[in-house]
Amino acid sequence: MPNDKNSGTSVPTGRAARLFRFSGIASGIAGNVAAGGLRALAGGKRPDLAQLLLTPANTLRLTDGLSHLRGAALKLGQMLSMDTGLVLPDELTAILARMRDDARHMPPKQLQTVLNTQWGTGWYSRFARFDVRPFAAASIGQVHQAVTHDGQRLAIKVQYPGVRASIDSDVDNVATLLRLPGLVPRGMDIAPLLAEAKRQLHAEADYLAEARHLAHFGALLNDSDVFVLPALHPELCTPQVLAMTYVASAPLDSLIDAPQVERDRVATALIDLVLRELFVFGAMQTDPNLANYRYDPKTGRIVLLDFGAVQPVAPELAADFRALARAALDGGAQETRNAMARIGYFGPATAPHHQELIQSMFTTATGPLRQDTPFDFGNSRLLENLRDMGLAIGNDRELAHVPPAATLFLHRKIGGMYLMASKLQAKIALRPMIEAYCRKTVA
Repeated sequence: MPNDKNSGTSVPTGRAARLFRFSGIASGIAGNVAAGGLRALAGGKRPDLAQLLLTPANTLRLTDGLSHLRGAALKLGQMLSMDTGLVLPDELTAILARMRDDARHMPPKQLQTVLNTQWGTGWYSRFARFDVRPFAAASIGQVHQAVTHDGQRLAIKVQYPGVRASIDSDVDNVATLLRLPGLVPRGMDIAPLLAEAKRQLHAEADYLAEARHLAHFGALLNDSDVFVLPALHPELCTPQVLAMTYVASAPLDSLIDAPQVERDRVATALIDLVLRELFVFGAMQTDPNLANYRYDPKTGRIVLLDFGAVQPVAPELAADFRALARAALDGGAQETRNAMARIGYFGPATAPHHQELIQSMFTTATGPLRQDTPFDFGNSRLLENLRDMGLAIGNDRELAHVPPAATLFLHRKIGGMYLMASKLQAKIALRPMIEAYCRKTVA
């Protein structure tokens, strides 16, 4: 098998090896906290545990450690880094955000071992060319280009070894780090969120399930002249390898200098796709990472990638969101609060002033939906204002309510679309789009 100058870093595969790595992260952080506490005491100050935990040194130790582990450890950090501001404090969210683009590829020898297991020895002869160095690496796997003997260009996603077997223990170990004092409000029960994260990660680690999702969305969008998806190469697919056609494309942010009308068209199409997923398809790709959306400059079509994080949308949840959207459009405060309670933004035990804070944030977020003119994402402080409000809510250590995991992951996707439209500096009339899906049942 050809060599590559950049050897990559091996993925720890056994539970013992991964636990040892976690233990090293935790003990290093604890040592830094102890040293910082002693320095504070020596200076006549009372140590602040939260500040001691969230230092630059600990940030580097945590992000570097989880990036080296990859798998569920890194994926969970990436998932939590895109939360709503209701679960984690701003400092920890910033730490986890650094991991979104920090994944390392495995070395060629480990790659060969994985593919020998999945395809059998001698697999390299099945290709005219197989690029050992991946062109993309993420939390669960890395992607290679290959060319078949009949000239077909493929993208081959290969899962890191040990990922599926280590999901539950990785999530539990990350949860132990999150439960360090000062990182989440006391009394906050993050167990349901972590349980949903485990379920979602197990689903994402099943590449045959992702192949089915890709085929399903490919069929749903088969007649689209706006979107294009890779086509499966099923004879090469296994539970840990996903083979599909390679679709040449450019990053979505390459459109930054495109004409306004083109940026508006692309952003509008992606927001409309989310509405169709929620209200028509009954299934949503819930990972809002902008790397999952690319652009074909030759055809102007939007390339959709990565269908590992597809979640079903129950009809009841879709109906609740339709009612919430109608309330947001009409601006009825009590109706909005009732709809938010049904979805789980707050519960019966949530203090009235906390309900008001959360509803105020929702009202701010849905302001663009209520205006009749196009909303200018590029010249708005909406995201900054929401972040400030989320920080104020997240810093309230008495707020212990966590919305249902399904709502959080769906909300994360919607928030990702706000970020996408802001990056493209799009101007979009959102109200007629929402009304088209929410004023009546869409067939």
